[in-house]
Amino acid sequence: MGNSSTGQRVTRRGVLAAFAATAVVAAPTYSNAFGFGRGAGDFRRIRMYSGRTGESIDTIYWIEGNYIKDAVKEINHFMRDWRQNEATRMDLRTIDIMAAAHNLMDASEPYMLLSGYRTAKTNAMLRSRSRNVAKKSLHMLGQAADLRLGSRSVGQMSRAAAACRAGGVGSYSRSNFVHMDCGPVRTWGR
Repeated sequence: MGNSSTGQRVTRRGVLAAFAATAVVAAPTYSNAFGFGRGAGDFRRIRMYSGRTGESIDTIYWIEGNYIKDAVKEINHFMRDWRQNEATRMDLRTIDIMAAAHNLMDASEPYMLLSGYRTAKTNAMLRSRSRNVAKKSLHMLGQAADLRLGSRSVGQMSRAAAACRAGGVGSYSRSNFVHMDCGPVRTWGR
């Protein structure tokens, strides 16, 4: 598992740059939809479903610089550790990275959430089954998500997430998912 790290932390500028890049990359399709048109306002949306719970979420969670409390609560519940039925406060920087990467890919389908928050118990169980599960996983802090898109390859997803320059991006081609987190900027896998 290769690791390249620049030691940078998630910055608001990095995430905002990714959202701004969306207007250029996805124009004209998303330019007005994401508030880059004059006077249209600015908002962020996240769309996901869970094959484990059968639940889905499609919510605008940020409007013109403000997170929407009820939408954030809904995201926290959706991204809970389904094995233990425990939720935590997800780090909104991770949600911003996920939303920005989704926008950069110009994908219409929702993410499939494989793993969001994990309790220590769940992380230990997963760690006993796979050497790819970190002992001090950012999932346990509500700072990571493992995601899949049927219409995009692992490479496409990881390049979009890495373009945000705002956290860690792990590519798991054999398992067909991408890990996104708001920890130090780094990439691994293929």
